Amino acid sequence: MNYLEKYKGKSTRHDCPGCGAKLSFTIYINGDTNEPIHKTVGKCNRESKCGYHYTPKQYFIDNPSFLSPPLGGGWVGSHTMSSLSKIQKSNFSNPSNSSNQMQPAGTIPFKYVAQSASYRSNFVRFLCEFLTTEQISYIGDNYALGATKTKEVIFWQIDINGKVRTGKIMQYNPTTGRRLKHQSGAIDWVHNKLKKSKELPEDFNLQQCFFGEHLLKIYPDKQVAIVESEKSAIIASVIMPDLIWLAAGNLNGLSIEKAKVLKGRNVTLFPDLGGYDKWSIKANEIKQSVRCDIKVSTILENIATESQRCDGLDIADYIIEELKNKTMQTQILSRFTPVLDQMILTNPALLILIDKLQFEEV
Repeated sequence: MNYLEKYKGKSTRHDCPGCGAKLSFTIYINGDTNEPIHKTVGKCNRESKCGYHYTPKQYFIDNPSFLSPPLGGGWVGSHTMSSLSKIQKSNFSNPSNSSNQMQPAGTIPFKYVAQSASYRSNFVRFLCEFLTTEQISYIGDNYALGATKTKEVIFWQIDINGKVRTGKIMQYNPTTGRRLKHQSGAIDWVHNKLKKSKELPEDFNLQQCFFGEHLLKIYPDKQVAIVESEKSAIIASVIMPDLIWLAAGNLNGLSIEKAKVLKGRNVTLFPDLGGYDKWSIKANEIKQSVRCDIKVSTILENIATESQRCDGLDIADYIIEELKNKTMQTQILSRFTPVLDQMILTNPALLILIDKLQFEEV
């Protein structure tokens, strides 16, 4: 069983990776080896001022080196996405936002992204229930979605220089759109599968980036929105395409190191319900370290019911609910897409949500 390290003097207390406070961080110890799990896995003692708490469970979810068997035969490719060549050509030779770490980030050959290109995942099947063919194509083109033979979706992490860091593999219920967390569809990673098949070295240096990060180079003038999950980024990008929608991967996926690519950008964070305080702290840290204009939206906090707070809903949940409403017979002309016009007719309050999400001043 994993446990927090007992206090035995200053040597057992460390600098917090969240707030940077000296000697305020207690790390988790692996109960089997009696060694630290990772330098970032632990709890800040400044609960009221910081609140950083990265549990072993969260770490193993983020770094699952043993969850699923290999793909066994590669990926299914069912279509050619026009943006694949655009993304591949964006393997820029000047990595101005690269890390200063001694060991460079490990990268995966782009051929695996191309080979995986497919709409035949249960995740896309779910999207087809309320999105048009054109919208699905837009998503596939921008985010280079892939699929496995068992219809898992592959969310590729392609950095700002067009380099492939890894791919997150997840299984979704095609009816509910919920991730299958306790079956064979638990989170796995492309780099793990390639390591098992000896196509990547054992010492592959994984350094994750934002999902959708490559879009920063493709759309240099767009404002940036960051959410927790890849699912939220994808769905929000269809409704509000004037923004670049990135995903941190989870609540703890927002970091100063990742945020270096946001230098000079106008950024709005949209945490899931319950994550506002943590991301507000992180936003202040990023603002001090990275020269970008960053804020945290309060719109979900302002409109959420107690039940929705308990469920930890995100922006995608609100959008999906509206998209699944019956189509109104009356059409209106506005600055939005026809689909969104129909949503606003169904629920006029949505116009307030969209306006605040997209047009409130920084």
